[in-house]
Formats: sequence, structure tokens, C-alpha cells
Amino acid sequence: MKNIFSIQTEQDFLDASLAAFHYQYENVGIYRQFVDFLKINPDEVRSLEKIPFLPIEMFKNHQILDKNAAADLFFQSSGTTQMNLSKHFIANPDIYEESIYKSFEQFIGNPEDFIFLGLLPSYLEKQNSSLIYMVDYLMKKSAKPENGYFLYNHSELFQLLNTLKDKKVILFGVSFALLDFLDSVESLNLSVSGSQNLIIIETGGMKGRKEEMTKDELLKILQNGFKTEKIYSEYSMTELLSQAYSLGNNEYKCPNWMRILVRNAEDPFSYEKEGRTGAINIIDLANIHSCCFIATQDLGKSLPEDKFQVLGRIDHSDIRGCSLLVS
Repeated sequence: MKNIFSIQTEQDFLDASLAAFHYQYENVGIYRQFVDFLKINPDEVRSLEKIPFLPIEMFKNHQILDKNAAADLFFQSSGTTQMNLSKHFIANPDIYEESIYKSFEQFIGNPEDFIFLGLLPSYLEKQNSSLIYMVDYLMKKSAKPENGYFLYNHSELFQLLNTLKDKKVILFGVSFALLDFLDSVESLNLSVSGSQNLIIIETGGMKGRKEEMTKDELLKILQNGFKTEKIYSEYSMTELLSQAYSLGNNEYKCPNWMRILVRNAEDPFSYEKEGRTGAINIIDLANIHSCCFIATQDLGKSLPEDKFQVLGRIDHSDIRGCSLLVS
């Protein structure tokens, strides 16, 4: 199969997607069972819209893994101990790392140019987080001595940000933790002095910790609190090995090896036109050893210029840690 990271054209993407579909039909047992259950003839699948998308809930109850691969590493979704959590088994971490690097490079810049800070308490406190793996990897590539994580030591983070005003800094933060940080700073009668060198990347996730609000409301609060014109966002999940990024305005773009299709929420085999809300299907070609074709429980809509928005969750779906606040 073609190297997914060299994809340039829509024809490249279609060819790689169809090759991945046939490979996974032959080699990923759960996916084959799913396709057969739908009575779909693989030889008749010739477009992205005809590819069957595996419901994301399948990762909760099945090991979805290429029969030719073994996996010592797995990522697990966030949630309470009472929840049945998704597990994504990773046969080749090198693919994930290349996906992390190239998508960050495509949308933001060279990781080596930035200091990376992580305000990700809920993820640091749990094991097997794909988000922590991603930030760890970016820190390793950056190799800056100032790189580091923060739990609830907000005053220490505030002081560090002030000392790094003249350096290029990325702060990855889970949504509720960024709001807690701003509340903490305000309670000390302090305020963040804006820096053009600081990029905030919120990763979603309220986890019931804050009053629910829309994504636009969240971004406005963060813009005001951090005194910046734009708040970036990252969209991914445990079951993926690729990330889409928003560089402001809650409008995301995918890297070249990832696509979003918006399906009709009532009919999983029909698709919505641009601008109409539906449920999000994701093609992630980095998932070659699990499943590249995933039907999520997120709502969204496609926009011009290959952009998309994430608008919330389907009402009857389980609440999952990364996605409580995406609307």
C-alpha cells in the first residue's frame, strides 16, 4: 500500500482508502464480521461513501487488531471506573509518532521550535492516554528544558508563562483545567499578560467539572482570559492515531491522510450536504492495524475548504471523557 504520509491528491486518498478497506476486510476479524453482517460485497465498494464505518462502541468490547500484528501497547479512553472503556491496541507506535509529527508540522510548525507545557490533570492521573503519549512525544522532539506538565499548581504555571514571554510556547490544556487556571489566577488578583508567542491548544473535555457551555462560549472565555485573538483546538480520540486541528473559530482541518464524512444521523448509509448537521464518520489511514473507518457519536457539519465543525454528541450516546464539551 502507498505510504499514507505521501498522499497529496483526492485520488491518492481514495486509492489508499480502498486498499486499506480491502486489507482490513481480509485481516481484521471484527471488521470482516461487521461488513459481512451488513451483506456488503467488498468487490462492489469503489467510493468512500460505500465503505462501511465501524461503530466506535465496538472498541469497548472487542480487540480490533490486524491478525498479522501483535500489540503490547494500548490506549484507553477516559471515564469512571464504572464505565466500560474503549481500548485501542497499537501494533506500530512509529506510525502514531509520524502522524503526530506530520500533522503538527502541517498546521502549526516544527515541534523543535516550541516549548511544550501540558495542563492535563485528568489524563496525567490515568494510564494509557493517547493524548499524554502525543504530548510526551512532542516534548521529546522539542527537547527544551522548560517542557513540563502541571496538575493543579496554577501559580507555578502562571510564573513560568511570565518568564517565557519571549519564547515560542505551546500550552496543551483540557478545557476544564484551562478554566480552572484562569479562575485561580483571578482569585489571586492576577491576570495573564498576553504574549504573541503563546499558543493555547484546548483538547476538549469538561468531564462534568464545569457548567456546560457551547464551544464558542468556551473559546471566548479563553481568548479573554489569555488575552489572545485565537484559541487553537485539537480533535482526536482514543480510537484514532491522527489529529485534526482548529486554528481558531472552531473550524477544523484534517491532515492529508484523514477525512471527515458527515452521515445522516438516522440513516448511516446516506451523507449530508455541506453545511448540514449530521454524525461524524472518520477515515484515519494511520489506523491500518486496527480500523481506518470509524462511525463516531459526535455531531458535526462539513464546511467549505475541507473544514468541519464539531457540534456536540448524539443524545443517546455514552458520554466519553474527551467529548463532554465539544458543542
